Amino acid sequence: MNETQSYICDSAERLDTFLTSQIGQSRSQIAQLIKKECVYVDSKVVSRSGVKLKEGQVVKVKFPDAEIEPALDIDFNVEVLYEDDDVLVINKPSGLTVHPAPSVKEATLVDWLKHKGIRLSTISGEERHGIVHRLDKGTSGAMVIAKNNEAHEFLSNQLQDKSMGRYYLAIVNPPLKNDLTTVECSIARSAHNRLKMACLEHGKYAKTIFKTLALSNDEKNQLVACKLFTGRTHQIRVHLESLNRHIVGDHIYAQSPKQEKSERILLHAYMIYFIHPKSKEELSFVASLGADMMDYINKKFNTEQIDEIMDASYIMHSFTTDS
Repeated sequence: MNETQSYICDSAERLDTFLTSQIGQSRSQIAQLIKKECVYVDSKVVSRSGVKLKEGQVVKVKFPDAEIEPALDIDFNVEVLYEDDDVLVINKPSGLTVHPAPSVKEATLVDWLKHKGIRLSTISGEERHGIVHRLDKGTSGAMVIAKNNEAHEFLSNQLQDKSMGRYYLAIVNPPLKNDLTTVECSIARSAHNRLKMACLEHGKYAKTIFKTLALSNDEKNQLVACKLFTGRTHQIRVHLESLNRHIVGDHIYAQSPKQEKSERILLHAYMIYFIHPKSKEELSFVASLGADMMDYINKKFNTEQIDEIMDASYIMHSFTTDS
């Protein structure tokens, strides 16, 4: 059933500005509603976002039903770390793409969410699936997913105000020189390779701190923890490349033929913390490493040392509180 709402304009202003304040959604979503002929002013359909309203005019919006596409067959499992009526926390496996795209032929995380019955509809009628933040296809680890629109907005705001945080584990080559290394450089699409991002002045601000955890037995590789302060595409990989370091198994940024080979990029979102949208309690979750990354660590590193430093509280306290 299409929901209809009416709003009375109390001062002269643009239609899209008025509806943005009334409905609490972005101008682009309002523009989609207008494009789909869902918005009426004094009972007449409007086609332009910039229409000037007069005091006392009545704006009616017919919200369209979500356009639901069938899900693909799901032949994989995703580990659920936590679930309630508002949020779902998962441990995404490596090799799983988050969003469908024309170039993606296999089932994605969004398809898995459809299969699970998690569907969020937006006011513009486009189906959405609670993806608050992304992980690259090859990156494994913790992700939080919103199960309703209110939770989605609350969690998205936490990404902006930094009350949501993430710690990653990566195996890098060659080892970093300092115990703690802070990288602040703006990130934008590389002009030389469209698959890559790069540190560029005109890009978006990005900050990462790297903490060294352990050297491999041959001292060629290093296990590091990474704390993100922003969430730019390929941020950890770009910031490591700015230090002439690369993640083992990274086939896009690591071009050296001497680079140690791995079937997958050895990058894992180990911990995530956020404030619950309903209870307002701070929650944190640890996503265990996949067998492939754990096998690599067990083969290359001192396992007794690894067990100690992989403790979640140890990693969190490794980063200074004023960073």
